Amino acid sequence: MLLLAATTFAAAGGIHYQTPMLGAMAAEFGADSAAIGWIPTMSFGGFLAGIAFLVPLGDRIDKRRLIITQHCATIGALMAAAVAPNLVTAAACSFLIGMCACYAQTVVPMVAEFAPPEARGRSVGTILSALFLGILFGRLAGGFVAAHFGWRAMYWVGVGLLGLLMPALIARLPHSAPKTGLSYPQLLASMVKLLRTHADMRRVVAIQLLLGVCYGGFWATIATMLLKVHALGPQIAGLIGIPGAAGILVARPAGRWLDLRGPGPIVASGISLILAAYAVFAFGVWWPVALALGAAVLDCGLRATMVANQTVVNSLAPEARSRSNTIFGVSVWTGNAAGAFIATSVLAASGWLAGCAVSTFAAAAALAVQLRSRNRGQSPIKLGL
Repeated sequence: MLLLAATTFAAAGGIHYQTPMLGAMAAEFGADSAAIGWIPTMSFGGFLAGIAFLVPLGDRIDKRRLIITQHCATIGALMAAAVAPNLVTAAACSFLIGMCACYAQTVVPMVAEFAPPEARGRSVGTILSALFLGILFGRLAGGFVAAHFGWRAMYWVGVGLLGLLMPALIARLPHSAPKTGLSYPQLLASMVKLLRTHADMRRVVAIQLLLGVCYGGFWATIATMLLKVHALGPQIAGLIGIPGAAGILVARPAGRWLDLRGPGPIVASGISLILAAYAVFAFGVWWPVALALGAAVLDCGLRATMVANQTVVNSLAPEARSRSNTIFGVSVWTGNAAGAFIATSVLAASGWLAGCAVSTFAAAAALAVQLRSRNRGQSPIKLGL
């Protein structure tokens, strides 16, 4: 667990190093704000592509082989980014980093496979805590290293972190027997069957899509809102990421609660926290501190819900955990992308409060889906499957 948590931490950080370094990269490449936006766009696009097309392979081949291969590929992609001569090359490297570093989503089904049923929630919560810490580390370290040593140095730091883990992965990472002999096209097509077969998987997808709208919408608009409404620059927007990482504190306790009570109460409580967060965000028009407070509540609600729902999807079909995790990841990232697009459009047209109203509606719809499924008797899930 320690090795897998450390690996997840390092892999997650690699995707987010570039977030605070974009200004320095734009200055070196002579790029405007629209052009430099291709760096994070390609990074997250590569991550989504990796989830959709690489993570399902964990059901067909040894997960150890898949993780180590992607780990090595990520090292190569980071090295290429560190010496990128121009913006086009840097954007292409960002896509490769995102696609290769998605193996954290292969670690989760591996942990769910090997963990005892009575401790599966805690185990998944531990890995997700490492994932959230890696995201926070990537954002904070990227800004610090870029400011003192240059943005290229941060990629070399990432190479060093992954390189240190390589011997331990080779020596200690367990083997995982393939779960299916399906061809690659059949493997991808079988995810549609999984959705048709499992009502609880459809419920999870719907909820995570809707909550992704809330989460992606906030982080896509907070910097613009702070600048336009309060004349606060990007440094303050970046600092909101610290309270916005409060979900790290709840991921593992949520896993323990999940093992005791099942997913229903955790999902409902998490969505309720997201609704409360947007009530707090509404005061951000007059009181900037409300945005930091709301960010902490938002992240706690989202992470608790993710721990519960991700454990659910990894328990529904033991022979298809990697594919189930792919379905989960695609729903989360699709929701984030849709939320970013919707929120930025609404903010430009109608202002911050209108954007809060849209996300509140999305969270309320997610809560309705959860409560409706509970009333129909679709929960609790037997996590010991």
